[in-house]
Amino acid sequence: MTLLLALVGIIGISASGPIIAAFPGVPVLSMAFWRNGAAAAVLSVPALRKNPRVYLSMTRREWFFTGIAGLALALHFVCFMYSMRLTSVAAGTALVCIQGVWIAVFQVMRGVQYRTPVFIGMAVSLGGAILITGFDMGLSSQALLGDLLALAGGVLAAVYTLAGSVARRTMATATYTSSCYAITALALLVLCLATGMPIWGFDAQGWWAIILLTLCAQIFGHTAMNHLLNVLGPLTVSTLILLEIPGAALLAALFLGQVVSLATYAGLLVILVGLALVIRGQAQPKTRE
Repeated sequence: MTLLLALVGIIGISASGPIIAAFPGVPVLSMAFWRNGAAAAVLSVPALRKNPRVYLSMTRREWFFTGIAGLALALHFVCFMYSMRLTSVAAGTALVCIQGVWIAVFQVMRGVQYRTPVFIGMAVSLGGAILITGFDMGLSSQALLGDLLALAGGVLAAVYTLAGSVARRTMATATYTSSCYAITALALLVLCLATGMPIWGFDAQGWWAIILLTLCAQIFGHTAMNHLLNVLGPLTVSTLILLEIPGAALLAALFLGQVVSLATYAGLLVILVGLALVIRGQAQPKTRE
């Protein structure tokens, strides 16, 4: 069952970038709002069916970490989804998936000590990011902006993953995901209203894009990964997310015809090597006494 959930989650999150890039007619903030709001509504059904007072019984600690995760996820979507409109799906996805490095950085700040391969891996991964962004700088300022947004999205994804892993220790998957997505949707709704982005009135193609993104990326992708946080832990989940990089690149090539440069492929490979070192080095962390 765990393997099946991992496969569903990987395919789901891999489809996110290509779907966003394939439907430029729907504003990014609007698309992000609907994917989270709809997912929260759908996932609240099993949570309420099991316990009608489930949200009232959540502790302050659970609301606190769920709130952090929800706000981080909202900002992550803003950065990631805009990046998909500015740079290639392969480059943007690779840079977002550096979240494994940021998770290690945050853990070090919390006092966790790691072996040398972790720090080597961080340097290698960031070197791959520089390779991609440096090449895109030569292509256009738009692509470079997309790369920088993707990097910021990776940092926010790390915050979301770490906060979610704490909340999930005492929360069921449906309860956590529905409340987290609801907070994310509320934050995105505020951003839509503040910036004048429409949340209604899209054509049929636009609504199909929102439905497809909600089902594939949010309900199947993110929710599967959130469930696995409590089963496998944030470290293993961040490892699985690495498979989104080739998955998104392949889907973008097949359905969007995006041609990825050799420099981007080289940077992608460097990032994967670096992240492998980071994950391997985190296997047995030592905590300061």
